[in-house]
Amino acid sequence: MSVPSVSPEDPLHLRLQAAMAQVNQVLLGKPRQVKLAFAGLIAGGHLLLEDVPGVGKTTLAHALAASFALDFKRVQFTSDLLPADIIGVSVYTREDGRFHFHPGPIFTGLLLADEINRATPKTQSALLEAMAEGQVTVDGQTHALPQPFFVVATQNPLDLNGTFPLPDSQLDRFMLRLSLGYPDPAAERDLLTGNDRREWLDRHRALLTGADLIALHQQAQQLTASPALLDYLQALLTASRRHPEIRLGLSPRAGLSLLGAARAWALLGRRRYVLPEDVQAVFVPLAGHRLVPARGASGEALARALLAEVAVD
Repeated sequence: MSVPSVSPEDPLHLRLQAAMAQVNQVLLGKPRQVKLAFAGLIAGGHLLLEDVPGVGKTTLAHALAASFALDFKRVQFTSDLLPADIIGVSVYTREDGRFHFHPGPIFTGLLLADEINRATPKTQSALLEAMAEGQVTVDGQTHALPQPFFVVATQNPLDLNGTFPLPDSQLDRFMLRLSLGYPDPAAERDLLTGNDRREWLDRHRALLTGADLIALHQQAQQLTASPALLDYLQALLTASRRHPEIRLGLSPRAGLSLLGAARAWALLGRRRYVLPEDVQAVFVPLAGHRLVPARGASGEALARALLAEVAVD
């Protein structure tokens, strides 16, 4: 059966493919993770990059922001960071006797929350409203964030010193959790013998804009999800809530995120409707950090088990 596809001559999609190729030149040997990161942004989701230090998490965030010409700000999360350091603060001005809001670094297109789990839960929670609603509230006043707005957070493994686990409500705000891992030998040799990655970033061209990203999101939202596809997606959600090894399954919000990410993955494949393979491609990075195990198994292992157990009709 032929699958309707996006025209290969579509200028927007040609630039999208070029942007992905450009990021792959910076982050060597990780094409799947780069594609997942693009899918997350197209779906309008935030990204959590979890791995040991030094494998390219910050580099990926810089490359994504540069490719989409997004305003970029970086906050280094530490144990003494305060919520006001991220959101901003109201300052009293004697001349007019009023408080004036001074925006914090969260007022940007892409915020890199570097080592987010080194901050206290109070500071981590400062991101909740912004990530869920695209706004912040200070002293009873609501301030809208620029659109599009994304948080790309990096996180060290929890067994490292000085880290605080992200609460479930915070984890649920991240559409995808990605792990880059160590490079394969060929990619590592290129890293050792090639130019510094910072030089690649300096030469990075903005091939897309924030408006292009919004347009891609709207295109993805229009991709067809058949009743059979929705049956499969719902079967995965239901299985996660009934599995004996899972204490807390996937929420309705997780289901919406799964459909959005699958649509974005299908768009990257230049198709006009979603296949079960698209759901499967994004399921583990989307569900792994949301599933709460009843015993010792990891969320990623449980997500893979669900994919193996739920049949595609």
